[in-house]
Amino acid sequence: MKPWLRDETCDPRPGTRVMICSSSPMRSSLAAVLVFLFATTLAISQNQPQNTQAAAAAIEKAYSPQLLRELASLRDAALADDYAYRQVAHLTENIGPRPPGSPQAEVAVNYVADELRKLGLEVRLEEVKVRRWERGLETAELVEYPGQAPGTTQKIVLTALGRNTPTSAAGLTAEVVVVNSFDELKALGRQKVAGRIVLFNVPFDKQKAAAGSWGEAYGEAVAYRGDGAKAAAGLGAIASLVRSVGGADYRIPHTGWNDDADIPAGAVTSEDAELIAHLAAQGRVRMHLVLTSQNGPEVTSYNVVGDLKGSEHPEQVVVVSGHLDSWDLGTGAIDDAAGVAVAMETAQLLKQLHLHPKRTIRVIAWMDEENGGRGHDAYAKAHEADIVNHVAALESDLGAGHPLGFWAKITPDALPLLQPVQDILRTQGANLIKLVNESPGADIAPLAKAGVPAFGVLQDGRTYFNYHHTAADTLDKIVPQELRENGAALAVMGYVLASMTDPLPR
Repeated sequence: MKPWLRDETCDPRPGTRVMICSSSPMRSSLAAVLVFLFATTLAISQNQPQNTQAAAAAIEKAYSPQLLRELASLRDAALADDYAYRQVAHLTENIGPRPPGSPQAEVAVNYVADELRKLGLEVRLEEVKVRRWERGLETAELVEYPGQAPGTTQKIVLTALGRNTPTSAAGLTAEVVVVNSFDELKALGRQKVAGRIVLFNVPFDKQKAAAGSWGEAYGEAVAYRGDGAKAAAGLGAIASLVRSVGGADYRIPHTGWNDDADIPAGAVTSEDAELIAHLAAQGRVRMHLVLTSQNGPEVTSYNVVGDLKGSEHPEQVVVVSGHLDSWDLGTGAIDDAAGVAVAMETAQLLKQLHLHPKRTIRVIAWMDEENGGRGHDAYAKAHEADIVNHVAALESDLGAGHPLGFWAKITPDALPLLQPVQDILRTQGANLIKLVNESPGADIAPLAKAGVPAFGVLQDGRTYFNYHHTAADTLDKIVPQELRENGAALAVMGYVLASMTDPLPR
């Protein structure tokens, strides 16, 4: 489950170069769902004035010379370390795809727990009830269309979306209605939609993504994946299809979460969406559709939680995390074995360098981020009484591309305290900090909502959505050096938040 961007307006903060932005939700009935980690930029902090006497005094108090030396050594060790890559390789190639409730997810839970125990962490498995995802038959063909050669059909490449309501094994056959927006669907009305298959043909803006606005491109298109089936069902459609939300046009379908709609819901490739749209513009198009994938019974899974206890304030917790579950078309390398691996590497590097944070660093491998978010909900409920002791939460869930820095949901007044971190990470180009007004990660959203300072690793996502939620999300998409850079960024930020004199203000 990757919720989407919101539209935003920005105004300068008086007396500074900080841009304060406010957001309005995009069209969606999922407004209560967690905001995706691209949400609403507030500021770029490396441009903040840092030369006031008060800021200098605060930094001097927060960072001892020893801490600064430790941060530099931690960065250098991470950039020479292959621990995270070995973990990603095992999770993706030895274990494979890890849908919630699957045998692979269970093996992955135990594997990560054992690896963290080897590092000396105090590890526990915290129960999460999940709906097991069961992928079934996925076929479609056009059985009637203008210019059709007698006795022929045209194959359509597609995949089911999460929470799909399955067709029967025999499938269904109906006319296809193509729309380019929710407004077009509404304008058609029930009379032209009822009993038909609706196709939302909304392209992913590849130029926008290539120019660096990948989050905006994703946000504009993914609303149709999330809400399309429900909107179509509301007008009597018997199935809903969406143009795949991604940038690679190699006839690869992109799966993902969608809201419960009680009708079959799938994603077709961009090429097939164009084909259907062109034919429908010429006349009647009918499709035979089989989508038997579905959420199966509720089963027990787990968040993996491992604590590296703090030397002075063990009751205070800094979370470093990624999500362990994945979709099942690929092997979940960039989404999100990479995030779990660099979180694990934070603990491994501290052990390797014999560093002892003042506060507890808690490594979490979340379960069920992709298909409901039950893992973070279970954690928030189980830790409701001690969220007050969570002093920071970090998450990596945008793949393994070169890290540019962090999204951060913190008070702007805390920014000067992070200047030394930016200086340490400047040599690898990871010194950007952007303030956001929503959670910078799906799984840390309950903590961010409670006021815990929250950080999401900001990776270069220009090609991320070429592979995201597809069969192409595999180990070869990870560049080892860029993964090392991610490990350095997460470890340095996690360690400083656990070791500076006082926690960041809420």
